[in-house]
Amino acid sequence: MRQALAIAADVRARRLSAAAVVERSLQALVADDHRLGAVTRILADRARQDARQVDAAIAAGRDPGPLAGVPYGVKDLFDVVGLPTTAGSTLYENAPPALADAEAIRRLREAGAVLVATLNMDEFAYGFATINARHGTTRNPHDLDRLAGGSSGGSAAIVAAGLLPFALGSDTNGSIRVPASLTGVYGLKPTHGDLPMSGVFPFADSFDDIGPFATSVADLRCIWDVLRGTDSSLNTGTEFHVAQLGGRFLDNVDPDQHAAIAGVAPGAPILDLPDIARARSAAFLITAYEGGTLHRAALAENAMAFDPATRDRLLAGALIPRALYDAAQDFRRTFKATILDCIADHDVVLAPAAPCVAPAVADPRILIDGERKPARSDLGIHTQPISFTGLPSLSVPLFRPGRLPLGLQLIGRPNGESTLFRFAAMLEERGVIGVSPPPGTWGEDA
Repeated sequence: MRQALAIAADVRARRLSAAAVVERSLQALVADDHRLGAVTRILADRARQDARQVDAAIAAGRDPGPLAGVPYGVKDLFDVVGLPTTAGSTLYENAPPALADAEAIRRLREAGAVLVATLNMDEFAYGFATINARHGTTRNPHDLDRLAGGSSGGSAAIVAAGLLPFALGSDTNGSIRVPASLTGVYGLKPTHGDLPMSGVFPFADSFDDIGPFATSVADLRCIWDVLRGTDSSLNTGTEFHVAQLGGRFLDNVDPDQHAAIAGVAPGAPILDLPDIARARSAAFLITAYEGGTLHRAALAENAMAFDPATRDRLLAGALIPRALYDAAQDFRRTFKATILDCIADHDVVLAPAAPCVAPAVADPRILIDGERKPARSDLGIHTQPISFTGLPSLSVPLFRPGRLPLGLQLIGRPNGESTLFRFAAMLEERGVIGVSPPPGTWGEDA
């Protein structure tokens, strides 16, 4: 599958029809997703109808938008009109259908994009692995014996495999950045609250955000512009004040990530943020409390309908006293103010994304501080403290042809996404970052 902007340019110029692009995309999903386990529902009828509308607009001389005819998928917690929003759970497979699309889907449709599938996730977005009791485990296209990460693993894997040019996920504690790192694509967690959450099944409101996966900085920036209703291309500048995170962000890191950060910003100051371990613990507590509170009634009514791995964590969260939650939120406000002051003089702050390459499906554990820890809970060791601050963070793939993917986080000041895109574009042009195609044959060129 080609990149989104290239497809849109060909569709708008009538070198390709949106109908043909979507048809090839649907065929590729049917032919290849059985190896990945990334798709939960293929929306063939809707996709064909939307593609015809794009082609009709072009034939009538109207501009269908910057993403004309581009097929994409969404994590299975976005409302899709006429379908139940399951959030990856059997609990809601027979829920009343959504009465309207999520706002993000509506904006993408207005920009000409064509929704073709919903995508696999950890149940209720509670995990970093995309091991789902209902839909199975999403595999990594770079090595099918390895995890794609989560909780937006289906969205990351489908893009990494080239089966769709972009997809939407959600990120609470790293659920976009972790799978982006493990599968070798770009993934954005925006400034908290900056992109539309209407029609998205919540996990923990304090941290939840939506964001795109793509295979180029330009594609990602265009999708972000559409979702936000802005034009980041108007922002220019090539001078950047860069720093890197120290302390815990120098532990549990692949040597290639260390080397890449040193090469990207030699001599950059190291910021040793205070209370990082406490921040991660507070993030765990807030997440658990808000998730447990959200699902408390359903747990009381039918706890056995939950995925066992999710159920136990939600039950534990439902038992957390409100006073502890309030104390964690108080600490968060103080911590955020400290961090904003610490990074005030820097445009971009560098950190690892996931702490390692993708772990094996057969043994979903990773090495943290010398001990084997569950990947489902600990792959977010470097992303969770950033979510805690609400800062924007762009996961970018190191260019590593023939090797398992690794990613870095580019962290910015609040609403600093356009700066992150410019910095990433510079690294992409230098060949430091970029998508390395997985081995084998995936999908079919549009």
